Amino acid sequence: MDIQPHMLMGADNLPSGPGLQLANEQEVVRKAGRQAISSFLDSHNCFSVLRASGKVVVFDTRIPIQLAFYALVEHDMQAAPLWDSSICQFVGLLKVTDFIDILRHYKYTDTNVASLATRSIAEMISDPTISQAVGFTFGFPCADSSTTLKQACKLLLSHPTLDFLPIVMPEDMRVLACITYTNMLEHLVTHFREQRRLFDDSIYDLQIGTYHDKVIKAGPQESLAQGLELMHQHKLSALPVVDPSTDKLLGVYSRSDITFLTKATDAEDAVSNLDLKLQDILEQQRTDVTTPDAMHTCSKAHTLQSIFEYFAQLRFNRLFVVDESERLVGVVSAKDLVGYFIQ
Repeated sequence: MDIQPHMLMGADNLPSGPGLQLANEQEVVRKAGRQAISSFLDSHNCFSVLRASGKVVVFDTRIPIQLAFYALVEHDMQAAPLWDSSICQFVGLLKVTDFIDILRHYKYTDTNVASLATRSIAEMISDPTISQAVGFTFGFPCADSSTTLKQACKLLLSHPTLDFLPIVMPEDMRVLACITYTNMLEHLVTHFREQRRLFDDSIYDLQIGTYHDKVIKAGPQESLAQGLELMHQHKLSALPVVDPSTDKLLGVYSRSDITFLTKATDAEDAVSNLDLKLQDILEQQRTDVTTPDAMHTCSKAHTLQSIFEYFAQLRFNRLFVVDESERLVGVVSAKDLVGYFIQ
């Protein structure tokens, strides 16, 4: 793509030098790429992201929280809207990860976990101690089917702890689905078409993601409880596990991985499993299935175009950036990619 320098400023005021000209041309191309994606997201609505068929689970806040968690697991759902029948409106979202944080809180405070079988969702979210420790999603940010994908992305980005956006029917507040950054990227790579070469810069040069000392990681001998605490403090959805002596990437623990819970016989057993080493957790992970949270890697040299192609094939939630020795360099999430185009 041949972009002339006079597209940036008047010819009379144009500074000389090939380096500056190249930088100006590069910035024009980057801006054109962001604008092309932004326009695409602005021309498609949330209804276009919804699957032809699917299911939605909604919980009344009066039911026991442990029962709600088992229902999420049974239906293979990561989150569900919460309905308060006393005021006839949605009041938040309950996520699988919330239950994990509750167990972590009970472990640290040495609280009897047997109470989870009877304590309602309403009781738990109204308990200030538990609420602060868990970080429940209060309020009900949502979109309707006519909301543009650009508006939906901005709504998610404006709530840093929100990873799921409910899509509702405004007439009767029926929830159609809960969509994520990954859902929107999936729609983008499937339907976006562009003839110009706008995405040939590397993700590292574009600074999409988190790199070097800013990457939060853990060693294989740290406990699951320690890993979960790190993730809670830094608001992470996944934690890379590295060899402490070489920084080589060994695996990734995602908060959506509930293997240690599903294998527990009861709540007390689940709490005791928090003492498992991250290395043990990684060994329990299934390798015969592909999920958005599976570990995938790329290099700093990968272009944005190649990342799009990679995503179209693998539908990942995040990529781990490694060097030629498989040492961890950075992390690029679906949220990072969306944020780059919406900024």
